[in-house]
Amino acid sequence: MRLAELIEKTVTGMGYELVDFEQAPRGLLRVYIDLAPENAGDAQVTVEDCEKVSRQLTHVLTVEDADYERLEVSSPGLDRPLKKLADYVRFAGQEVMVKLRLPMAGAGNRKNFQGVLHEPEGDTLKLEFEGNEGPAMLEFTLADVDKARLVPKVDFRSRKA
Repeated sequence: MRLAELIEKTVTGMGYELVDFEQAPRGLLRVYIDLAPENAGDAQVTVEDCEKVSRQLTHVLTVEDADYERLEVSSPGLDRPLKKLADYVRFAGQEVMVKLRLPMAGAGNRKNFQGVLHEPEGDTLKLEFEGNEGPAMLEFTLADVDKARLVPKVDFRSRKA
């Protein structure tokens, strides 16, 4: 079984979602997890979640004799990357930043956009952004995307206020 499949199967089997993983230099394996959409609500990944997944992955990777030296498990952060079509469905209505692989001719030859994600239609992704002439809609596919991330929403006001 490939490493990606092994990690995904383990993480999803524990009720989490595999956001991404990377093999860094010197045998470092980084795994980014999130709560599964059905379990998420407003909750965030905790240190205890990361610890639990790390323990389980360590056992599985040892049994499967995977080639790694160190394992890091963490949350994807407030600026969570969007990697799969399911991410675009899950975060429809949220503000995102999208960097395309190639400039879009119909959008002033821009590659970088920030706006509100709309529900995908089939394989077509939609982003409402502020263009030169006002609000505009960008239509693109997952293959067009170089990087996409949520725009963090941080409230600095006191909870007591």
